[in-house]
Amino acid sequence: MSKDYPIPAGYLERETEVKKSRFIARVYPVSDRDDVRTYVDQAHLDYPDARHVCWGYQIGRPGSAAEAAMNDDGEPSGTAGKPILGVIQHKDMGDVLVIVIRYFGGIKLGAGGLVRAYAGAAESVLSAVDRVVQQARVQATVQFGFADEQPLRHWCDGHEGRIDAISYTTRVTASVSLPVAQQQDFSAFCESQKMDYRFET
Repeated sequence: MSKDYPIPAGYLERETEVKKSRFIARVYPVSDRDDVRTYVDQAHLDYPDARHVCWGYQIGRPGSAAEAAMNDDGEPSGTAGKPILGVIQHKDMGDVLVIVIRYFGGIKLGAGGLVRAYAGAAESVLSAVDRVVQQARVQATVQFGFADEQPLRHWCDGHEGRIDAISYTTRVTASVSLPVAQQQDFSAFCESQKMDYRFET
């Protein structure tokens, strides 16, 4: 079971300039690698003539992220993705992607200058973005008859629940994610519907 943690409230873009190089920083809330790919592809489409599109992200709770990665996109190794990810980790924020698009301005910045510029761009957008709290959630596995699928979906719609997976054999098995605060309500609902359920620990 995860604990509450802050995530970006939405998309934001900020631009900084260092020695005539433009650094366009974008922040997005992300929940998986597909989100990351989508937004990085979008940055390439939006700025097709940019020299570099660098990024860093972490998914999950800060300090024990389930997944994190970075990309220098042609900049010297460790001068772009690493400082971006370093700022993300310092900000104590989860489920976050920062992309920094660079237009070269004709003046070389050197490795130290690049590190400072990419970290500064990431800092500018992460400091400005609003935060929301990602509520702690718990996973449950539920088994029930075919007639009970609609009531379960209805309960989820009204209680911030989410059906992550569902399979059909002689009975229906669903994997449900719900806020920890709704756990007792969910137990009561399953018992009233005579569904078999268990919470993942």
